[in-house]
Amino acid sequence: MKKLQRLTKEINELTLRIEQEYPELYQYLDENPITIPDCETPEISVNSFVDYLDSLKSLLERYIESHK
Repeated sequence: MKKLQRLTKEINELTLRIEQEYPELYQYLDENPITIPDCETPEISVNSFVDYLDSLKSLLERYIESHK
């Protein structure tokens, strides 16, 4: 449970950073394919949170690199 709380905190902090520092990127977070379940009854696990956090980090890194 602690890991899930830590991941949730990291996701929230990163999302807030994107919202405040990169508002032009923030508008696309709702369209991130990683957030769309690919099955009828999705199971949310720690791995789901890890994958989502990794996708956010990757998105931000690519954005920063391409807008230097």
